[in-house]
Amino acid sequence: MDIESRLTGLRRELRERGLDAWIDTGTDPHQSEYAAPRWRTRAFLSGFTGSAGTVAVTLDRALLWVDSRYFIQAQEEIAGTEYEMMKLDTEGTPDPWQWLEENMGEGMRVGVDAATISISLFSQLSARLKAHGAALVACEDLVDPLWPDRPPLPATECTAMSIEYAGESAAAKVARVRSELRAKGLRWCFIASIDDIAWLTNLRADDVPCNPVFISYAFISLTKAVLFIDRGRFHDKALLSETKAVFDIRPYEAAAEDLPKFCKGPGCYSPDKVSEMFHKALSGKRNIAMRDITTDMKTRKNDSELKGMRLAHIYDAAAYVSFLARLDWNGRYDEIMLSSMLEAERRRIPGYLGPSFSPISGYREHGAMCHYSATEESSSEIDGHGLLVLDTGSQFEFGTTDITRTLLFGDEPTDEEKRDYTLVLKGHLALSRQKFLKGTRGVQLDVLAKQFLWQCGESFFHGTGHGVGCRLNVHEGPLRISSALIDVPLMPGMVVSDEPGLYKEGRYGIRIENLLAVRKDMETEFGEFYSFEVLTLVPYERRLMDLSLITDEERKQIDDYHSRIYTELHELVEGDVLPWLKAATSPL
Repeated sequence: MDIESRLTGLRRELRERGLDAWIDTGTDPHQSEYAAPRWRTRAFLSGFTGSAGTVAVTLDRALLWVDSRYFIQAQEEIAGTEYEMMKLDTEGTPDPWQWLEENMGEGMRVGVDAATISISLFSQLSARLKAHGAALVACEDLVDPLWPDRPPLPATECTAMSIEYAGESAAAKVARVRSELRAKGLRWCFIASIDDIAWLTNLRADDVPCNPVFISYAFISLTKAVLFIDRGRFHDKALLSETKAVFDIRPYEAAAEDLPKFCKGPGCYSPDKVSEMFHKALSGKRNIAMRDITTDMKTRKNDSELKGMRLAHIYDAAAYVSFLARLDWNGRYDEIMLSSMLEAERRRIPGYLGPSFSPISGYREHGAMCHYSATEESSSEIDGHGLLVLDTGSQFEFGTTDITRTLLFGDEPTDEEKRDYTLVLKGHLALSRQKFLKGTRGVQLDVLAKQFLWQCGESFFHGTGHGVGCRLNVHEGPLRISSALIDVPLMPGMVVSDEPGLYKEGRYGIRIENLLAVRKDMETEFGEFYSFEVLTLVPYERRLMDLSLITDEERKQIDDYHSRIYTELHELVEGDVLPWLKAATSPL
């Protein structure tokens, strides 16, 4: 069925229900960034395969909103359809909700799937439409009857996160949650965030590609802990017994029926993570809408989790430098071949489970597409001079990695390429060496990574840094380093990326990314100060550095980093890799 037929079918469903429009944010009942195939309704309706965007379909128009990461990709994927691309955060372009306000008038009705829109978004959008005489209607999923071969609910096997690297038992985590409930005068919490639930239970699965999570809900009260999940996922009877010792296990589908019976007395839930289908059950006057207690616990890694993250980065770096050392820099490859070669090196590493996200391997103009994903049809041949943005990551049994390097193929770089790479590198280095006072938010550090680009009239428009889970999702909230006003202080144990970039459409892209762990640094009369520990251990592309732009401080920082890489890796790599590693990590 093509996009036109799907739109025709959806409009038929709208007319039958007296609706004037349909909204699809492309997420699942848990508000996950990456949805399992069953819930990729945005892609089904529009053909756009990116991880973020909003679709609006009326009886005579179809629109797709995306942010700057996806402008180029979205335009290519919706070409030939009736969809209009709407560029978010672009002057003169309304966001989806503004557009609905402007186009949905008195008596008009906008439908949305009650199972996949959050309580908070439903409430906000309802109020905005109501002010214009329109209504937001929570419906069943209207895409379902149009999708005869729709994937089923995911049901991959649950496995255990080793206590050696989890550092805390599930029972101890539940006890901590209960302690927080008591401190807040609450009696229960309902959790829909699936990476929170994976952390809480010390269980992992593979329901969402590259994200080791499982579709579930959790309910914790002062006396009860319930995990809503299919028992059939526990192929290991011993693991099932261990889980049952902490949680009552109920079917996933039972959450909607059980919740009204469980929610006695004041409790809490995250309206940004729980879907509208649960709103009535959670709408008690004494209940508190707040960020999940487990989210703040999860984001601060304990010593065992940090140990696992360090080990993951050492192993991952050994694979990465082996890949780089064995490349023929004047050879003939394509984008997919290169990311596959790196993946092959990683598969040789103990404890490797798979990628932490779909690889981004963008050569020349494809590198200017921040979240470009090569396909068999689009994969460019590496044929001479050009820059390659290679953004990849790994899931290990003990941790998660995310690294971007910009690589030079073919001839010597142009002066412009060297200047741009060096400006990005300078911002990357400035952020990673910064000390900062306790209580500092990511927004206060963001300009450090952009300052050198700004001085030259250049910039990038994605976030500078995102949180990263431990053998969990590669994007982990709530912390970020970006221009967004997110009121979350950076705290010891948090792991965050440092990834400034620069993108020149139709020509090339540059991005450099390491992961950083926040740590305590010093205490003075002015307060407690933190700094960053660099976890990633892969050399920078020295052929792209303009040394005339690099200060003595930066030179020492690069040399110290490269020296550390050699010390950590030289005994882990094979003999044919060692000469390359020595050269790549020698002083500038």
